[in-house]
Amino acid sequence: MDFTDDDGLGSASVSNPVMKHYLQTKAHYQFYMDKVTPHTKERWIGLTVMIALFVLRIVTSQGWYVVCYALGIYLLSQFLAFLTPKFDMTIQQDEANQELEAGERTDEFRPFIRRLPEFKFWHNAFRATAASLLATLFSIFDIPVYWPILLMYFIMLFLLTMRRQIQHMVKYKYIPLDIGKKKYNSQK
Repeated sequence: MDFTDDDGLGSASVSNPVMKHYLQTKAHYQFYMDKVTPHTKERWIGLTVMIALFVLRIVTSQGWYVVCYALGIYLLSQFLAFLTPKFDMTIQQDEANQELEAGERTDEFRPFIRRLPEFKFWHNAFRATAASLLATLFSIFDIPVYWPILLMYFIMLFLLTMRRQIQHMVKYKYIPLDIGKKKYNSQK
């Protein structure tokens, strides 16, 4: 890729070899992200393999439990953002009630829009897992801790947050996943 003055960055940033290398690396990274985007199953299989390698690393080395805990908490927060609707359901429900009372109610299809789209969820999880795997290479991150306490705290946190999320899904009647949804086939 050739960066010239007409890219809007100015001649000072392009003449700087560090900046030029950074922009080339960023362009290559974006190129590969664009290539990977349509391959959903392969991306998730790759992430699963990477998480399995991370877990294998933690189990065999018997260390880096704090790194593992931090990754678990981060992945949990990303998963919750993935399950959560982008817009507040109480506002949407109030609007629907007002339309119903006014007699203007239409059965308009309103798709479920996530707070965190699938690709960004995968991308954030992949980067976090790669960073955690990288952190296990340095002994400075191997903080001695009694790991059963971290495990129990993570399990409790997971159960409480998922219970709250499921209650929210039941209350506002939405399903954030494609599981159990009707699929219509077009007949030609």
